[in-house]
Amino acid sequence: MNLQDKITIMGLTDTGIVRRKNEDAIGYDSALGIVVLADGMGGHRGGEIASHMTVDTVIHQLQQNIPDITPGEVDAGSGFSMESICIQNAVVAANELVYKTAEENSEHKGMGTTIVVLQFYNNSFSLAHIGDSRCYRMRADKLEQITKDHSLLQELIDRGFYTPEEARNSMNKNLVTRALGIDPVVMPDIQEDIVLKNDIYLLCSDGLTDLVEDEDIYLTIKQFSANLEEAAKQLITKANQNGGKDNISVMLCRIDEDFSSKIGWFKKIVAWFDE
Repeated sequence: MNLQDKITIMGLTDTGIVRRKNEDAIGYDSALGIVVLADGMGGHRGGEIASHMTVDTVIHQLQQNIPDITPGEVDAGSGFSMESICIQNAVVAANELVYKTAEENSEHKGMGTTIVVLQFYNNSFSLAHIGDSRCYRMRADKLEQITKDHSLLQELIDRGFYTPEEARNSMNKNLVTRALGIDPVVMPDIQEDIVLKNDIYLLCSDGLTDLVEDEDIYLTIKQFSANLEEAAKQLITKANQNGGKDNISVMLCRIDEDFSSKIGWFKKIVAWFDE
């Protein structure tokens, strides 16, 4: 199913006002409902290379494999949809490529990246992430963070050393505990859920969330929900007005129409009677 007229997707990335180069990367395929964001790290262009390599690899892998999935197909071992398994495999492939590239080039040793991937299908989504780039959902006038940071700060919050409010002023804010490309093997966290019409999903790097409060993010998306390009521009402007100390990437996805794969459920029913 072509999702281009079912979901509106918009993405912008900005260097900020302090950094000289942009190590973030974004990409999407509107027809297949694929959205990817990565925030790179590493010296001598390493972060830039890692993030772009990761986004390109994940999108290419999903473009190759998602169209072959039978709607409603589930992996027997994990219970996840096959779309989730495809995302997981794509992230693993990107990790192997980034790690191998860094091992073969001493200038890029230790380069890595965060990643957030959203795949929409059958009135649902699969979400994979590694690191502290985030995904939020705006539903029924409420903004909810649906990823959990892989960061030292989040671990300290979980252990009760910080409240979320105290954490905003912590010096440990940008220390990630999991990243793509650093180790030979890394697994993303996977989530699945249904989507509802008028949901808005935000993928962003920490250049936004370190400098713009969730309440301001919510108010901006609410104000410009009908114009996602303007919403993205306003969010980046707010981050730059608050210091712009990091690269800022924003991707917004609005669910405009139903995109259920009814044929998938029909095939399932037929299969039940054939058993």
